[in-house]
Amino acid sequence: MAHSVEPGPAGPVPFQRATNTNKETISMVENVGGSGCSGEDKDKEAGPGVGVGVTFGGDDAEPIDKAVERRLKRKLDFVILPALSIVYFLSAMARSDLGNAKVAGLEQSIPLTARQYSNISSSFLAGYVVFQLPGTVLIKKIGPPFQFAGAMLLWGAVTTALVACTSYSDLMGLRFLVGAAEAYVQGSTLYLSFWYTYPELVTRGAIIYSTSALAGAFNGLIAYGIQENLAHKAPWKPWQWLFIIEGIIPMVYSLIVLAVLPATPDRGQWLFTREEIEVARKRSRATHNHADQRLRVNLLWKPLIDPKFWLNAVMYSCAHFASGSLPNFLPAIIRGFGYTSIKAQLMSVVVYACSFVSILFWAFLGERYNRRGYPIAACSLVGAIGFLLLITLTENKVRMFAACLMVAGVFPAIPLILSWTTANIAGYTKRSAAIAMVNIVAQCTGIGGNQAYSDPPIYRKGNASAMALCFLLGVCALAQIWYAKYLNKKKAALKASLSPEELQRLRDGQVFDIVGDEHIDFVYLL
Repeated sequence: MAHSVEPGPAGPVPFQRATNTNKETISMVENVGGSGCSGEDKDKEAGPGVGVGVTFGGDDAEPIDKAVERRLKRKLDFVILPALSIVYFLSAMARSDLGNAKVAGLEQSIPLTARQYSNISSSFLAGYVVFQLPGTVLIKKIGPPFQFAGAMLLWGAVTTALVACTSYSDLMGLRFLVGAAEAYVQGSTLYLSFWYTYPELVTRGAIIYSTSALAGAFNGLIAYGIQENLAHKAPWKPWQWLFIIEGIIPMVYSLIVLAVLPATPDRGQWLFTREEIEVARKRSRATHNHADQRLRVNLLWKPLIDPKFWLNAVMYSCAHFASGSLPNFLPAIIRGFGYTSIKAQLMSVVVYACSFVSILFWAFLGERYNRRGYPIAACSLVGAIGFLLLITLTENKVRMFAACLMVAGVFPAIPLILSWTTANIAGYTKRSAAIAMVNIVAQCTGIGGNQAYSDPPIYRKGNASAMALCFLLGVCALAQIWYAKYLNKKKAALKASLSPEELQRLRDGQVFDIVGDEHIDFVYLL
């Protein structure tokens, strides 16, 4: 592991341009007190708040003004975080409203077999798969406010159009378009890395992702209210009212996103002072972002030859198999416990509430100890136990507890995996492509998940498959920890074998935006 450099009194370490060379030289620094630690010592000493940063060479780096940074973080947390959380909240509502619509009478209006319903759920994910890569790598070119607002406007309009569906093919086509539009807001993790440092990223990402649990609960409440109060209000049926309400809301909110969401620190922002912009740029460069970064098409393939990418992709696929399928089937699963359709909508709120609390809990631990692999492994065990109880027990109250347990294990793994991917794969093109491709692989697995949930009311096949994948998730998390330690020790050994002049020549020859995390001084997060 790379030797550390004593940080200044400020938190994240800033980037600076080299003043003693005509090339960009890059050196990694860890935000850890002390210096000269070996890889093993660093593993022991790395405690709360440990971060990874990059600075462009030179000894004239100025510390960040902590008072300015505090003001900046308050603005980020009170503007970007709520704005993006609502975007993700509404996207999760659109993703899970099909399950509530089914229980609210969709299956009576448009008779569907279990297989056809699974296919409709899968068509949404197919839209994700097709548009995920451009929806992530083009985020800087399009601009986050325009991209997110445009996506919301499109999926809101298509969701509203679902009220006119009269056949299986109508539902298939429109749900594909909803998924295609939503693919353009899945670059939210990449967008957060423009503004937040690595230690801050996991909790902020978890807060945003936790809204998916709130969205599931909110969908249940809306569906419950509609079935109680609008069941006989002409001209629409309850499931149509659900699509109308959940289509109009994102269209209206898209205008707010366009007005208030800042783009990147390297573009002028009305929200921030000049001093805050400068601090934001330094913080952004500490997460391996800088103004000169651009999309390099010839590097889009690089994640495919990186074992870290494939381990992350498998982990995310394992978690997404269940988390992507459950919103479509959870109300029906709960109805299988013996509840009425209306009560099942209400009880789904309890399950999603457990998911919400669990997401924030595991994210807090991940940030507190600056670890991702061990919390992911623990989550996988909790989820596997939940699925095991669900498929082996018959008492409905215990099965309801099992449903809470399975979401409390599966859902928290998602933001942990995404933040781990963001931290350990660097370089704008490689990172954005990796995030997109991880999602693509996971959505393909999610399609399989929707197909597996085709044997109501127990859904034994889908739940047994999810349990097995939870165990695989834990194994891959432990394997990724081992591999990160191996790479860190390998780099430390190479650095120790070079003279200072040889090491500097090596650094001078590495352009970070091209070599990314393969840079000699990059340190991988465990």
